[in-house]
Amino acid sequence: MLLYNADVTADTTVLAGGCFWCMESDFEKLEGVTDVVSGFTGGTAKNPTYNGNHAGHFEAVEITYDPEIITYEKLLENFWINIDPFDKRGQFCDKGPSYLSAIFVASDEEEQIAGQSKRQVIDQFPDLEVVTPILKASTFYPIKGGESYHQDFYKKSPIRYKAYRWNCGRDKRLQEIWGK
Repeated sequence: MLLYNADVTADTTVLAGGCFWCMESDFEKLEGVTDVVSGFTGGTAKNPTYNGNHAGHFEAVEITYDPEIITYEKLLENFWINIDPFDKRGQFCDKGPSYLSAIFVASDEEEQIAGQSKRQVIDQFPDLEVVTPILKASTFYPIKGGESYHQDFYKKSPIRYKAYRWNCGRDKRLQEIWGK
């Protein structure tokens, strides 16, 4: 009986784009993405929590994907069109350091690809400042325990999620920036 396929490959990346509920929803729709986990990264506090100390951390998602189905470049294309790369204060209605956008790179190759991707956005919007940084990857802390309701929130509470997303103006702003 075959319990696993040794030929299956999976890579992970961590991206911050404001509300992790929305990022989870936007990436889980992609073919080749096998898992998206909400959590925190980028700060120094150990074991950050949503309702506790997460100072210095970004709300982020860890994306597991099959690079034979979807490339890192394609993930970054999807990332850019789901954030406001010009907002220095956060994302959409969520403001503050934990809601800033960022690309976390785990290798020189990822850093090069992310840099090329960012340059394409800069070239597309030459009169605007793209403030989304490319940062070295650090420990990713998934949301867990009593705060696990944040994982797959858009599936567990679809009405609340849709109301939040609409009231936050996320899709309206994305359309203003990127079009349909």
